[in-house]
Amino acid sequence: MQLGKDFKKFLEQIEEDKGLSEEIIVSSLEAAMVSAYKKFKGGNQTIEVYIDVNNGEFTLYEVRIVVDEVENPDSEITLEEAKRRGENDVVVGDVLRKEVFPENFGRIAAQTARQVIIQRLKDAERQVVYEEFADKIGDIVTGTIFKAEGEQILVHLNEKTEAIIPKEERIIGEKYNPGERKKFYLLDVRQTTKGPRIIVSRTHPGLLRRLLEIEVPEIQDGIVEIRNIVREAGTRAKIAVATLDVNVEPLGACVGKQGARIKSISSELNGERIDIIVWSTDMLAYIKNALSPARVVKVEPLLDQDRSVIAYVRSDQLSLSIGKTGQNVRLAARLTGWKIDIKVSEDEKLPTMKDLFVDIEEIPEGDN
Repeated sequence: MQLGKDFKKFLEQIEEDKGLSEEIIVSSLEAAMVSAYKKFKGGNQTIEVYIDVNNGEFTLYEVRIVVDEVENPDSEITLEEAKRRGENDVVVGDVLRKEVFPENFGRIAAQTARQVIIQRLKDAERQVVYEEFADKIGDIVTGTIFKAEGEQILVHLNEKTEAIIPKEERIIGEKYNPGERKKFYLLDVRQTTKGPRIIVSRTHPGLLRRLLEIEVPEIQDGIVEIRNIVREAGTRAKIAVATLDVNVEPLGACVGKQGARIKSISSELNGERIDIIVWSTDMLAYIKNALSPARVVKVEPLLDQDRSVIAYVRSDQLSLSIGKTGQNVRLAARLTGWKIDIKVSEDEKLPTMKDLFVDIEEIPEGDN
């Protein structure tokens, strides 16, 4: 029986176009034909199938074990019956293979082969997509919004690959218009029966980290390090950075000339405000920096509370240090890992005349 005269060419074409090996295709076809034959015969026979890849011809064998007493007629045969069929040299325990030529099975076999190849191609394409994007988890990908209806927003990463932006991974207030291109953080890739399910994010801190790495050469070169990032996506973020080179100022490197670098990143993130903070091993100094742009007078630890401080500011800096809806102090606390209370510092005592002038009697002799 034959699957087709041009079977060899067909295999070669699939190998070239889809990257499926001949061995995988042929073994899949043989397994599928075993299943199809059992269904065709309505039994549970032991079947072997061999396909000649050069001409597409295939051979079917029913396999039986020689036994004294048959328990399963689909896969066993008695010694007496085997000898009656001309197998005079067999003994109990031998395996007999009998080639079969079932009527009309050629058409079923060809149909089965087509179905198997189509499914294998789908599986191969899905595997290629999975392997390509599974290696990119944690990286930035660029995609085009192609469906934005209600709760479902889908992105084309390329012609054949789409990703999902779950609701919790979207920037609040950001519009996702079909045809619009955006950058995303590749959050997860999962294999499903329908192919890879790719999840992307616009809110993950990793997106901001990757954008900084792209935009700031000093970070790419390892001169400036990102120590921590916290975000309230779409509104504000704080980033702690440190320099490994005393000649490189980390704030200036990240902000760029006239703020060009940080403005570019902010624009990509729907106008998100980004505070760059200098990281410090001195925790009190680090907390003081984290409350930027507010100017902090001093930071005092609370000795009776673990990882808690009071930050003192002048009255005109109070609202700035707390931020709208408490956002500035909330992000500073997340950035540093410390609880921060804000208090107004006591007004400095106004200088008196005694502070300004030294009593003449207190001046040592000889200083006149």
